[in-house]
Amino acid sequence: MKLDILALAAHPDDTELGCAGTLLVHIAQGQKVGVVDFTRGELGTRGSAEIRNQEANDSAKLMGLAVRENLGFKDGFFVNDESHQRAIIQKIRRFKPHILLVNAPKDRHPDHGRASEVSVTASFLSGLKRIETKDENGLAQEAWRPKAVYHYVQSDYIHPDFIVDVTEHWDKKMESIMAFKSQFYNPDNQEEDTYISSKIFMKGIEARALDFGRTIGVKYGEGFTVDRTLGVDDLFKFK
Repeated sequence: MKLDILALAAHPDDTELGCAGTLLVHIAQGQKVGVVDFTRGELGTRGSAEIRNQEANDSAKLMGLAVRENLGFKDGFFVNDESHQRAIIQKIRRFKPHILLVNAPKDRHPDHGRASEVSVTASFLSGLKRIETKDENGLAQEAWRPKAVYHYVQSDYIHPDFIVDVTEHWDKKMESIMAFKSQFYNPDNQEEDTYISSKIFMKGIEARALDFGRTIGVKYGEGFTVDRTLGVDDLFKFK
């Protein structure tokens, strides 16, 4: 299956929080979008790996993702080394996305920065034909390098290089976040409170999106940063 956009994430729910609105925008346009989570979030205070796996599947169905997979990296301890790079390269070469959306290069959770780094490295290496990988059937894969890698903004504020208008899909984005019932605000959940389980955290998500939206003249926006200068051929396509 070839994808137009592939989102990579350190944990299940990273993409929901950071770029679900953007994914929904492009799904609505008829483009194929998928997510590959690196870990099962097994170190999280609430829920479990099994619960979060089911929640990730529920969110994927709600958003209409073409595919969602998990690499089973070790939560909290994966690194930017050859074995992890190769696992990601195999997915990039399998799905051949034009665009990669990846974690923020620096954030409150150290996994996010490491996920960003290994994603960027793997994206580049995936385009080198002398790095040999095989698919799940043992067949040799062709080299493939996405045209662009964009980082979604997460917990820490990072001034975005561009902002996507997600106003039309805001409600479904929030539904996709709340599919992770074990993680976010739920008065019926009697587990220990965490940084992300409070009402304030949920209000912060909306406040960030409102602020990003305000800067481009819409209600809700999602921000992204880039590693290289973007180019355009039509000044009238800017918002």
